[in-house]
Amino acid sequence: MATTTAKKDGVSQTDKITYEDLYRRWEEANWKAYDLDLSKDREGWDALSETQRKAALWTYSMFFYGEDSVTDNLSPYIDAAPKEEQKYFLATQQVDEARHAVFFHRFFREVIEAGSTIGSTLAYTEPQLGWGYRNVFDRLDRMGAELRRDRSLPKFAQAIALYHMVVEATLAQPGQHFIEDYFTKSGTMPGFTEGMHNVSRDEQRHIGFGVKVLSECFRESEECKAAVAEILREVMRYSMAVFVPPGWELSYTRCYGFELEDIYAFGMRSVEMKWKAAGYPIDEMPPDVYPFDMSLSHEERARRAIALMRAGVAGEPVPNPDSSPEVQGLLFDVIARSAHTDATNGTPAIIQWRFEDAAPWYLRIDNGSSEAVQGEAPDPDVTLETSWRDWIDLSIRGGDPRLAMLRRKLRPHGSLRMLWRMRRIFPRAG
Repeated sequence: MATTTAKKDGVSQTDKITYEDLYRRWEEANWKAYDLDLSKDREGWDALSETQRKAALWTYSMFFYGEDSVTDNLSPYIDAAPKEEQKYFLATQQVDEARHAVFFHRFFREVIEAGSTIGSTLAYTEPQLGWGYRNVFDRLDRMGAELRRDRSLPKFAQAIALYHMVVEATLAQPGQHFIEDYFTKSGTMPGFTEGMHNVSRDEQRHIGFGVKVLSECFRESEECKAAVAEILREVMRYSMAVFVPPGWELSYTRCYGFELEDIYAFGMRSVEMKWKAAGYPIDEMPPDVYPFDMSLSHEERARRAIALMRAGVAGEPVPNPDSSPEVQGLLFDVIARSAHTDATNGTPAIIQWRFEDAAPWYLRIDNGSSEAVQGEAPDPDVTLETSWRDWIDLSIRGGDPRLAMLRRKLRPHGSLRMLWRMRRIFPRAG
């Protein structure tokens, strides 16, 4: 379901979507997981190459596990929803998610011949789940527990953002798009293709609901925006890594006719439109939520994000992250864009990084803008001495700077006032 902020007669298209309409669409679009004919799909599965089957097993395992997880976690959302109409729709969504899980279970059991019960199929697919995926869904589990204790509107908005905008709009929808596209064109697995089409249609409806809920939350309370920014900041480093194939095996996407950059660019383009429709565009969020150059194409932003993950600077931690000039330049561009420049209260500031095992860089903050430069600044306000890996742990992984200082992994010196302000300039690392 398309969403947009365009207004006609002073009413946004999001406002024109009603919860009653969303419920009606659910009734009209109902389908049955056991009515799908998978009898011809085994032949299509056997016709896939070995690499295609490995890639499909990895992808479908994430979908199956995800559908099972969100089914289990929706009950506290229903309890926390402030409007009865929202509760009713969320109840239909829980049914949808269970039906999706049954569909994927049937495919694993009848086509791949893996697992007999839903529990055994989940156990079979679990080894396919990567670092980013596990961390996103662990956070979803914890969010359900938090909603049971805190049913406030900001917490509800935060939960909707994680579920509907991160899990469904940012992760599931791009995957559905490329899977549907390939098998619709090939026609080799008709039952699976029909099931994925049904799943995709349901998810569009769910995402439309999430956009509408968030638009209402944002109008009612600025605290909701702060809560949403907090959860996005927290899960970004995990959600970025979900699409990284095992061992960086790029043939997992190429064998289906697209590059890894394509799926990242599609996801960025799609979710930006949805945040705009919800009334909280990405370029209005705090700078460290999405610290990429919005003037660049989605494809270039995707390339940069992937490059940082391949270097071990973003995404899953590695023992020895790359510190080449190109990688340092990409990271310090992110650092410059992450800086809360208002924290200096209009005072120019220069922050110097001096690494034990990499080239030095400094950040210049002046008049509300920031610029990262390779080299030594002549008169920095603050100097941070550390190793390249330790700084990544602090700035990207969310390490504790106080503990790092106690262990001498971070050695700051310079203006005490500016050192204190560092906590507000880079709150993620503070």
